[in-house]
Amino acid sequence: MSDELKRGLEGVLVAESELSYIDGDAGELVYRGYTIEDLAPDASYEEVVYLLWHGELPTREELDEFSEKMSKERELDDGVLEEIRELADADEVPMAALRTVVSTLSAYDEDADHEDVTDLEANIRKGRRITAKIPTALAAFNRLRNGENAVSPRQDLGHAANFLYMLNGEEPDEVLANTFDMALVLHADHGLNASTFSAMVTASTLSDMHSAVTSAVGTLAGSLHGGANANVMSMLKEIDDSDKDPKKWVQDALEGGRRVPGFGHRVYNVKDPRAVILGEKSEELGEAAGDMKWYDYSVAIEEYIGEEKGLAPNVDFYSASTYYQMGIPVDIYTPIFAMSRVGGWVAHVIEQYEDNRLIRPRARYVGDKDRTFTSADER
Repeated sequence: MSDELKRGLEGVLVAESELSYIDGDAGELVYRGYTIEDLAPDASYEEVVYLLWHGELPTREELDEFSEKMSKERELDDGVLEEIRELADADEVPMAALRTVVSTLSAYDEDADHEDVTDLEANIRKGRRITAKIPTALAAFNRLRNGENAVSPRQDLGHAANFLYMLNGEEPDEVLANTFDMALVLHADHGLNASTFSAMVTASTLSDMHSAVTSAVGTLAGSLHGGANANVMSMLKEIDDSDKDPKKWVQDALEGGRRVPGFGHRVYNVKDPRAVILGEKSEELGEAAGDMKWYDYSVAIEEYIGEEKGLAPNVDFYSASTYYQMGIPVDIYTPIFAMSRVGGWVAHVIEQYEDNRLIRPRARYVGDKDRTFTSADER
């Protein structure tokens, strides 16, 4: 057994997966053999989730059946809604609220106490319910904390369009619905990132699906993982308020010891392919609204950081301005990340169960070894 220390498990292979492939040098992302460039513009989130869970893209009949089953699971039980109301009244942080709600969902899931936690069909049913209910819970939380009534989900709308409908109380136009759907597709899976690995570690103990997803939500809440897009938008708004040239603002920020969010990636050494796609969408939304400033700020910052630091933007950098132009509150950007990534979390948990081994790495002990115990009276 090697004693080489790999902090953060960087570069360590711990599993084999058929779900997503990343080439950090070429800037490639592939879901089960399909490039993200092919899937993002043409595949719905429901299609991608089906692909991740079942291994193949669905036929029209299979997609319709899958989408119908998921849409029927959108409603929340009264107990869950009451808990969301209490969390909203307490002004809970959105990601913390989501973590609590996902855990609570197990109390109302008929498969939660299934005797075999590895049962494939039961886990697909649980995964479908969790995936369907997270958007309802998030939209309800946002409205209730703003003193508005929660909006009941509709079964005649797609996953993305229905969320925007519940969030804003009106049906989104086709451009907004398609753009948001694309964003969900882009975030659906990304290898063994921290939250996915957290879900896998939990599942490897033969804990249940709800526990695994709850672990993942808690991990995604950390600022080094899921919070960067909110930080990017806060930066863009600060630049706008300052009336400074974006490049000058970034220069001053760096000289002052500040970190510019949305750049660099543990895997990609070039521009994140998802950032390429979302950058184009951000530009389109700006053109449609007749206000290009958020996109222009972003491009200016990307050029400056690329020239001065040699860093390329990651997916969070352009998702920030994309979401903002869609009217989505900044502090629910990370919960929306979870709303998408849950499709990948469920897929990885299922894959972990298929060939399970308890994930149990070692740590190198560097503490004292020969201390002598004395009683409390003698210390």
